[in-house]
Amino acid sequence: MTATNDRTDLLNALPLRDDLRGKTPYGAPQLDVAVTLNTNENTHPVPDDVQAAIVQEVSRAAAGLNRYPDREFTVLREELAQYLGHGLTAENIWAANGSNEILQQLMQAFGGPGRSVLSFVPTYSMYPILSAGTNTAFIPGQRARDFTLPPESAAEQVREHQPSIVILCSPNNPTGTALDDEVVDAVYQASEASNSIVVVDEAYAEFSRNPAATAIRLLDGRPRLVVSRTMSKAFALAGARIGYFAAAPQIADAVRLVRLPYHLSAVSQATALAALRHRTALLADVESIKMQRDRIVDDLKRMGLGPSESDSNFVFFGGAFDARALWEYLLERGVLIRDVGIDGHLRVTAGTEEETTAFLEGVESYLESAAAPPA
Repeated sequence: MTATNDRTDLLNALPLRDDLRGKTPYGAPQLDVAVTLNTNENTHPVPDDVQAAIVQEVSRAAAGLNRYPDREFTVLREELAQYLGHGLTAENIWAANGSNEILQQLMQAFGGPGRSVLSFVPTYSMYPILSAGTNTAFIPGQRARDFTLPPESAAEQVREHQPSIVILCSPNNPTGTALDDEVVDAVYQASEASNSIVVVDEAYAEFSRNPAATAIRLLDGRPRLVVSRTMSKAFALAGARIGYFAAAPQIADAVRLVRLPYHLSAVSQATALAALRHRTALLADVESIKMQRDRIVDDLKRMGLGPSESDSNFVFFGGAFDARALWEYLLERGVLIRDVGIDGHLRVTAGTEEETTAFLEGVESYLESAAAPPA
């Protein structure tokens, strides 16, 4: 018997919740390769001057680490509101350890036993995992065959299922496509009968072809609408784990009922504040990343593949190829991309120009080798 089997038997001997038995933890491959383009990170390093500013801010926080941090992280909420604009104040803002914890807290507050969360698959794979962890039933809503989400279809599914929470991922992961205002509005109106919380997950909003088209514009007059954001992507702070949402003040009040005390550490708060105060430098690479994203789309089309038009920092693409074989071929060349488990499709993060070139050259080489007749 292998060590893995031994561990599984030991795990099963514990009084684990029945609905968790047989499950596997979430986790994308973390492999030591030259080009890592599988988890939608910002592959540009944090600029030296921003690193220095973060160190300085964290150093100040370190002097008081014997005390609990500001439980309300008031200054951070004020500066996040200033960054988002649209007349928001600190009362509209909440933050946590990554947008995953934001979503978890929302499910803790508005989900739970006997309640459900609806999202439209394929979408972010953490939604059903967070649902399971909060004993909230996950309902996999349906998209069109081309993975789009027509407003009429989305609204009808909300009326049919009457979920406690609806999550709209925009730009969507893994397809990279953004939702029009009409979809958000149709879902919100359809959710009135079930009094559902409607969450628009905008983790990749800064990479949108039209960043001004954010659901934050729709918050006024919609007290059940929540817009979730993260500093992991455009801000290049995936390792810092800072997420936040904008919503009516009473949504934050609800989350306060379930959050752990002092959940956002003084170090996290200091890091986020330094990043926000140097956001011009941190966000300077966004346009470069968008250029590489669009380059990927154009070159994959030239190769005869079918990439989605992306509003994120990644590209979802399909075609007449063996997805697993292409994934393995690229890995052998030191390029790691994401197999999202959808037949005939893969996803790649837009990296630096050099990383993007390595990916595109690898794909072209694979297609040429796959098309060549056997010797």
